[in-house]
Amino acid sequence: MTRTRLFLLLSAAWLLAACSPIPGTETLAPELVPAATETATPFPEPTPFPTRPRYAPGQLVEYFAQTGDTLETLAVRFNTSVTEIREANPIIPLDATTMPPGLPMQIPIYYLPLWGSPYQILPDWRFVNGPSAVEFYTADFVLQQPGWLKSQVAFVAGQNRIGGEIVDHVAMNFSVDPRLLLALLEFQARALSDPVAPANVDSDLLGYRGTSNQGLYLQLVWAANQLNDGYYRSRHGNLLAFDLLNGELERPDPWQNAATVSIQHFFSKLFEPDAYRFAIGPDGLAGVYRSYFGDPWEVNAPHLPGSLTQPELTLPFERNTAWTYTGGPHTGWGSGAPFAALDFAPPSMTQGCFASDDWATAPAEGVIVRSQLGVAVLDLDMDGDERTGWNIFFLHIATDDRVRVGDHLQRGDRVGHPSCEGGTSTGTHIHIARKYNGEWIHAGSGAIPFNLEGWVARDGPAAYLGELVRGNQIIRACECSNMESRIVSGQ
Repeated sequence: MTRTRLFLLLSAAWLLAACSPIPGTETLAPELVPAATETATPFPEPTPFPTRPRYAPGQLVEYFAQTGDTLETLAVRFNTSVTEIREANPIIPLDATTMPPGLPMQIPIYYLPLWGSPYQILPDWRFVNGPSAVEFYTADFVLQQPGWLKSQVAFVAGQNRIGGEIVDHVAMNFSVDPRLLLALLEFQARALSDPVAPANVDSDLLGYRGTSNQGLYLQLVWAANQLNDGYYRSRHGNLLAFDLLNGELERPDPWQNAATVSIQHFFSKLFEPDAYRFAIGPDGLAGVYRSYFGDPWEVNAPHLPGSLTQPELTLPFERNTAWTYTGGPHTGWGSGAPFAALDFAPPSMTQGCFASDDWATAPAEGVIVRSQLGVAVLDLDMDGDERTGWNIFFLHIATDDRVRVGDHLQRGDRVGHPSCEGGTSTGTHIHIARKYNGEWIHAGSGAIPFNLEGWVARDGPAAYLGELVRGNQIIRACECSNMESRIVSGQ
């Protein structure tokens, strides 16, 4: 194809590809605000939590780095600055990305009122569907319990699935540990202990009362989406306060970890203050979790190491071809955070969804570990499990010619054709995201932005906006096809 014809094809495409990476059966509203959950019996009186003192401005406090901490997020949580943290901790390298878990630090703190509970519910490595979940077999575990969950059956993603398989399907798509979802089902609906299903099993089982997302499967989809949104907003310093149902403001404790803040935020939208404080305390969800899965804090197994870096990746389409950068950082799966994905669309004279002869390609060597409607997952450590190591997640890959599970790809090998399959889309394109040990990695500005052939992603003012930057070159994301949004692989 000549450059002139390529230019004409690109220029003719308009509204190429905006996507919502949610399978058609998973109907999620952009904003989900559930009504308060009613309980048959009142929760016990919550145990009062200790409170933090009123620190002097800039006072140094002791802190041990937690999984996934970055200086930028720590500065936001402690109401300080990266410069002040560096001055207090000169040992930290200038090129540091994630902090080494357990690193002792001194943090200059600036007190804010209404800090919440310091009690930590769950470690981050037990929140994501990562290495710690590899040897947990959800369906087998559920079948061994007396609860009603094992007798549930639903048609999900093209097949009938029993209760444990439904949980596993949601856990894999959202990359949320299935044990957390099981503990949530037990805490709110006694799914593991009571043989009789509750009256609301086919409606607002976990608390969402809208017209969509009714029944076990879609309630789990809603819950996993809400948990992920809270977790990744906390991880990146974007969940610094929330309101309880009575309008009371709560600020997560600066020492808190992302998983705990996510669970706090989840329950804050469901329960009145006393029930909320019970749910986030040691006898609430944490107590249920311990009773079934043991003390999650007994072993320290952080899933994100210090100074995590992305492996070298190429643009996900064939060399010397020009595609359009149609979507800057936006959700990896579901709605809201994590903003883990980028979108690219091939050139075409046709608007909207069309069959494409172009190819999405592997940005690195790996093995395909998942291939299903619209989806392909490339495992870069080639151990055959997407819960470990680096994985590249593709969405909107056409069924025809899509790679198969077990295929070993070299960098640049074909993954499949771009399409609209696997979600809601305004045009043929691909959606690509990264996971490391089960954690979705933020695609834009931050410690480990997407880097494709030296093109580094930057966040925009809203989802799907943003830029790819290489030196003094800038590619701006746009659903249209213009000179500012075109990018050529291999150059």
